[in-house]
Amino acid sequence: MNNSANKHCCGSNCHSDDNLQQSNNDLPQIDIKKMPDLTATHKQTHMADKLPFRLEFLMPKYWGIWLAFMIFLPLIYLPLRIQFMIGRHIGRLAFLLVKRRVKDTLVNLNLAFKDKSDDEKLKIAKQVFVNQGIGIFETLNAWFRPNVFKRTFSISGLQHLINAQKENKAVILLGGHFTTLDLGGRLCTQFFGADCMYRPQNNPLLDWFVYNSRRRIFDEQISSRDMKKLISRIKAGRVIWYSPDQDFGLEHGVMATFFGVPSATITAHRRFVSFDKKNPPVFIVMDMIRQTPDYIPKGKRPHYHITLSSVLDGFPSNDEQADAQRINDLFEVNIKKNIAQWMWFHRRFKTQASGKNFYE
Repeated sequence: MNNSANKHCCGSNCHSDDNLQQSNNDLPQIDIKKMPDLTATHKQTHMADKLPFRLEFLMPKYWGIWLAFMIFLPLIYLPLRIQFMIGRHIGRLAFLLVKRRVKDTLVNLNLAFKDKSDDEKLKIAKQVFVNQGIGIFETLNAWFRPNVFKRTFSISGLQHLINAQKENKAVILLGGHFTTLDLGGRLCTQFFGADCMYRPQNNPLLDWFVYNSRRRIFDEQISSRDMKKLISRIKAGRVIWYSPDQDFGLEHGVMATFFGVPSATITAHRRFVSFDKKNPPVFIVMDMIRQTPDYIPKGKRPHYHITLSSVLDGFPSNDEQADAQRINDLFEVNIKKNIAQWMWFHRRFKTQASGKNFYE
């Protein structure tokens, strides 16, 4: 057996364990408390007006939602590792109780990953719910206590967005429905200000709560029905977050494969270039993945990585179906970084040309 010290190499430089330990000891220690808060480095340029409170929100039909607020909001003042632990248990409980969503998740995974065993897909499905349970706390902290995420994130590809902004281009940031969705918005806006497009919640109280919470992150929230506002923000050269990875039928989309399954794919964003023909927006695909496990040891912190693609050359083209397939393929690559961090419980394959219903 060779008893010489193990070596760690980076490029042409190699260091023995002893030397590496000595080098690490010589490095200055970073005091996180002395680092600037996320609220101090936030690139938001202005905060939109609040949605007004409505007296009807006090009616008994909303009491269950108020009770959930009262339970969860105080919990965000616990240490982050305790929040993650609670989130794991919530996710596991939801997997046992929310039968329809579990069924939809397994249907999606069975369609998308025919090469995986049933045990593998069941394990992924359980982790999807665990990640969503943790996502409750990631989201609430992103809205109300973002400074707990100091020194927990990194970004690659930022130069592509900066170069587009130097040309006074609006940037359509195509992001997916990951369980880290709202935290992704908070961490992205540490590097650049952004608007987001959204579909109003069906429940008026939840819509009021989510909108007023997200206004802490984004400059403007643009309803999918508000084309006038969208056009003005594109002409203003804004970064606009848009998520085209759900099934909203074929009124604003075409069929394209997603993980090998025919899927209704939104293509409405292709038309955004017509809103400013003199200086049309460019398109960048982004994702944010939690790179650390869902268990946080004492004294450790999670880590998240944001990836921005280069500007999509030749997008949109004259071929709507080819454009839809191109975006789906890029989203597949991002989802495969951590399959269980995408929201597989949505009915992604509900629209089928044959009329078949996979979810019956």
